[in-house]
Amino acid sequence: MKVFDISGNNLSLALFADVTNSKELLDSMQAGTLEPEVALLNASLIPDVFPVLAAAHKTLISKSRDSLTTRTLHSELVYNYSGSKHITESLKRCGISETSTYILVARFNASLDEMKVVEKLINGKEIDLEELEGRANQAQIQKHYKISGVEAGLSTLADAITCRIAARDAL
Repeated sequence: MKVFDISGNNLSLALFADVTNSKELLDSMQAGTLEPEVALLNASLIPDVFPVLAAAHKTLISKSRDSLTTRTLHSELVYNYSGSKHITESLKRCGISETSTYILVARFNASLDEMKVVEKLINGKEIDLEELEGRANQAQIQKHYKISGVEAGLSTLADAITCRIAARDAL
């Protein structure tokens, strides 16, 4: 687990591989009974932490303006990470599915005790965030974010995703 400061708020991130209880996590999240509330992201679409931090910053701005697009702060993070304006599609693509085995967990302003509870919720092995780049599904990322071969040759996937996150509302 690693904690990042974003404009006076904290974002705790933990990366898990070999997760076996995605269906239960998804069911609890959709029912609104997942405690503590967290964002569960499809980690294969995340080549680096920076785009997640950009999406988190955008989420906190929306919260400060009382203008969340989704129902919760943590679903807003998944929505903002997607780069799409379609809520359901965003949550399906960038959130977890019943068969997800590679998950990034995010929680805003989490206490150490809350993160310990989160670690117990996930039946999988926690791995270092540094593994994101090596495990990212580059073809899937390029398809989802519509990153051309030329653009991929000029910048990193993380930079391309971050640009889409930042520009989504302006397009």
